[in-house]
Amino acid sequence: MSFLLSVYIQPNSSKSEICGEHDGALKIKIASPAVDGKANKELINFLAKYFKLKKSLINIKRGEISRHKVLEIFLEKEDINSEIKEYLISS
Repeated sequence: MSFLLSVYIQPNSSKSEICGEHDGALKIKIASPAVDGKANKELINFLAKYFKLKKSLINIKRGEISRHKVLEIFLEKEDINSEIKEYLISS
């Protein structure tokens, strides 16, 4: 099953972590800079580890060059963490 996840990215942080909400989106700090797609790549790596998924199951649908992004994540409903549940949209 695929879900859409609205995220706001803060690149160049001291560490990568989920840290709350920003404008109705899940706020995620990413250690990599927003240069040459490095922050996008680290975002996908971070979320793949968080959800225990293959990186190929997470795609950026919108916002490739923006801090505001919409991600498509393929996972089972029972694997959804309550911390992010309110930011997911069933697709």
